[in-house]
Amino acid sequence: MSKVPFTLICKWGVAGRAAALIVGGVACTLLTGCPQSVQSPAGQSKHAVAPAIQSTPGSSPSTAAAAQSTAAASPQKPAPVPAETQQLIDRADAAYKSGLANYNAGKLDQARADFDHAVDLMLTSGRDLRNDPQLSDAFEHLVDKVNAVEMLALKQGNGFSPAEPTLVELANDVTFPADPNIKATAEAELKTTQSDLPLVMNDYVAGYINFFSNSTKGHSTILNTLQRAGRYREMIQQVLREEHVPQDLIYQAVAESGFRPQALNARSGAAGMWQFMPYSMNGMTRNAWFDERFDPIKSTHAYARYIKELYNQFGDWYLAMAAYDWGPGNVQRAVQRTGYADFWELYRRNALPTETKNYVPIILAATIMAKNPGQYGLGGDVDPPLLVDTISTDYAIDLRLVSDLVEIPVSDIVALNPSLLRMQTPADIAFDLHIPAGTKSLFEERISQIPDEKRATWRYHRLTDQDTLESVARAFHVSPSEVAAVNRIGADGDLSQSDALILPVAPAVAPAVVHASRYRTRKGDTVVTVADRFGVTPVQLQRWNKLKGSHLTPGRMLAVSEPIHLAPRAAGSRRSHGKHHGQTQTASRGGSHPASGTHSRSAKASGGKKPASAAGISSSNRVASSSGAPHSAKSTTKKAQ
Repeated sequence: MSKVPFTLICKWGVAGRAAALIVGGVACTLLTGCPQSVQSPAGQSKHAVAPAIQSTPGSSPSTAAAAQSTAAASPQKPAPVPAETQQLIDRADAAYKSGLANYNAGKLDQARADFDHAVDLMLTSGRDLRNDPQLSDAFEHLVDKVNAVEMLALKQGNGFSPAEPTLVELANDVTFPADPNIKATAEAELKTTQSDLPLVMNDYVAGYINFFSNSTKGHSTILNTLQRAGRYREMIQQVLREEHVPQDLIYQAVAESGFRPQALNARSGAAGMWQFMPYSMNGMTRNAWFDERFDPIKSTHAYARYIKELYNQFGDWYLAMAAYDWGPGNVQRAVQRTGYADFWELYRRNALPTETKNYVPIILAATIMAKNPGQYGLGGDVDPPLLVDTISTDYAIDLRLVSDLVEIPVSDIVALNPSLLRMQTPADIAFDLHIPAGTKSLFEERISQIPDEKRATWRYHRLTDQDTLESVARAFHVSPSEVAAVNRIGADGDLSQSDALILPVAPAVAPAVVHASRYRTRKGDTVVTVADRFGVTPVQLQRWNKLKGSHLTPGRMLAVSEPIHLAPRAAGSRRSHGKHHGQTQTASRGGSHPASGTHSRSAKASGGKKPASAAGISSSNRVASSSGAPHSAKSTTKKAQ
């Protein structure tokens, strides 16, 4: 069974990261008794966790009473719970109770980790949750309890993984005046601030510095964003150096995703740290197995090469940023229409949409503040960098086996591979599997013991003093004789000379009702169990089928692989454009208008403003590529290069 983090069970999104799923009508059924309410952290008001249990629809009070009377008169003794099953249930319940205690104490990160652990204990136990009624029931109750607390957290606005907006989403509709003192201080700082981008100070930039400095929401958002940037800073700056573009372009990710590798714009389909559209992959690969827009390294290469193309076209970094947001064709026409190849002049002449007007000054404000953190109260600790070893695979390997081999929780393996859409790598397709730094040698030593064709199903288990051949075989649903044969263990089952066992787990047999991409649900199925059966995540299954909650009605037909569809258009948008293999296309209200690879030299340069560059866009370079809500007033031109 796959590790499914709590936040994936309870939220829409892709690995920690996406818009919150509000779980409606969740009843809290407990393993060992449920409190009637959950205390609110930090003194907030209490809310009932579970609604009162109602009579079954269609039954009269007398019928219900009769049923209760009959049940009381003829009590049935429940089947005894095997000791091993009860131990697993008790461990999961203890983790849940620890999470509940941390939630009540306001320790939301610890609570989330405890709830993740509770669910993980069940899913990675090696037990067949689907076909064991007692474990299946216990797991359903556990998920219901966790969902109930999550629903409460969302109602109170303190969800465990709230979908914090990007700075652009947050500030797009606010108007903050330029404080003269802040502006003067920033202007003085610019004289000594080192940057490989042209940094300017004007009222537009100063207004956003004021907002991010002096509003509670603005300051907390930029603080959290820059703290999160610590995970990717070294990698991004290394890539920018390799691609020969300014290092301070790293702060464009502040506006695009807030450094979330799995950010997804639900309206437009733009995805990843740099928000590429699904039909404009810029050399990245997107298939049923992985989407490289979510790969921080490959998507950063794609971003760097594309922003360099835009700079070569416009000859100005501010116009390149505007084109990244609005599209090069739109910016080129604004330049031609006004005669000015200058971002600030286009701003003053209202030749840009609202978001694009705000986009560049927000990035500049964030850059100036990030380079002078002490001045703006941003000098706190940053997240440590994510350090990985990379394994080039062309074979299928289950992430649970990877977890076994490097002795790292499977949730960490999932987090290090945000582009992977399933719980295993594809067969016969090259894929860069990321594992924690320093574990490559261990991985290679242990994986060599497992045949290529068995790596999608077999498991690896480090032995403890309590393990026996029979107990390990039972835990993984394998016969002791099979384990003994694979591991060359004698007839006496002696494990004293072994440090670990390879478990020849049989591949799951798909039910007869399963088709290539569709599955009809049966009694007892849940979002989690179906997702695990088909090697996808619960959040993917929910998104593809527009599901809420974890329960499924028997007989429902589900998509169990990503449906093929055109990229969605953002609601209320006016324009869309896309770059495909060297041709820039722009669709305006009047229809589709292809633009050639060269651009007019006739834009006026009056007033000393720089004319537009005549350089054309070349898409011959192959570029490679990790939840976020859509930008307010967002145009569908978002990253449709």
